[in-house]
Amino acid sequence: MHVIETQNLYKEYTQKFSKQKVNALNDFTFNVEQGEIFGLLGPNGAGKTTLIKILLAITFPTNGSAKLFGTDVKSHKAKTKVGYLPENHKFPSYLTGEQVLMYYGQLSGMKAGADMNKRIDEMLGMMNLTQWRKTKIKKYSKGMMQKLGLAQSMLSDPDLIFLDEPTDGVDPIGRKEIRDILAQIKSRGKTIFLNSHLLSEVEMICDRVAILNKGDLIKEGNVDDLTKAENIFAIHTVEPIAMDVKQKVLAVDGNAGIGEKEVNTEAGIEKLNKIIDTLRGSNISIQTVNQKTSTLEELFINVIKKDNTN
Repeated sequence: MHVIETQNLYKEYTQKFSKQKVNALNDFTFNVEQGEIFGLLGPNGAGKTTLIKILLAITFPTNGSAKLFGTDVKSHKAKTKVGYLPENHKFPSYLTGEQVLMYYGQLSGMKAGADMNKRIDEMLGMMNLTQWRKTKIKKYSKGMMQKLGLAQSMLSDPDLIFLDEPTDGVDPIGRKEIRDILAQIKSRGKTIFLNSHLLSEVEMICDRVAILNKGDLIKEGNVDDLTKAENIFAIHTVEPIAMDVKQKVLAVDGNAGIGEKEVNTEAGIEKLNKIIDTLRGSNISIQTVNQKTSTLEELFINVIKKDNTN
């Protein structure tokens, strides 16, 4: 069963004064599986917030369907298994960290008492906030507030957690701590739906990503697969490549880059194999063959530019 499932999702808004129709989502279909960290990417205005609002039943689609755990998102049953950390969340500043969790725990349906107190202790410990539990949150740093918000989203032990910019404004040490917490949550079989502009963070923590632009799903897949540069390979050899062998390689791929013990080619699989055969036929041993990769940020920029051009 898919944890999140949408089919042919459309969302249309009407601008207030011009009455012009604006499509926030266009025929959007995707799935998220149990136990994975899924990243949602896109420039401002791509439709990310609209999608999250639909999945949380804060707003409703014009057409299409959205389900959580096989149940329509409008059902209260689906929401009981969900935690949510919104972007730029605000908690009452006069409360302590402990009081914030007590308040939001009861809002989520937890009953005050020993069980909830134990869960609060666990969450504060996981976030390294135990010593700050009696401190009013107006004295918390940005990183502490983000971790308190993360604790709030996890307090009722949900199976699916939506996180909107969870590392926004957090220093590198704090981001590393949050990544470790997310990995720990995932290890318990929980599913995390992550929206972030920090693509380096997404690349490090997410299993799969989807890229939105102007309401369209333009790329989706495994992070490792998406960041592999198509048809770009590096061949490393044990022995140095002699000049006569370099000429043979250039006869196969005239654009190949050849170093002392390395050949770089963008000519595709067929010519890659011919180059390897040429090297081996010249008694040169192959040490490694690697497919070059790009960063998720490079992929994102290229995909968005291409889509905007089209």
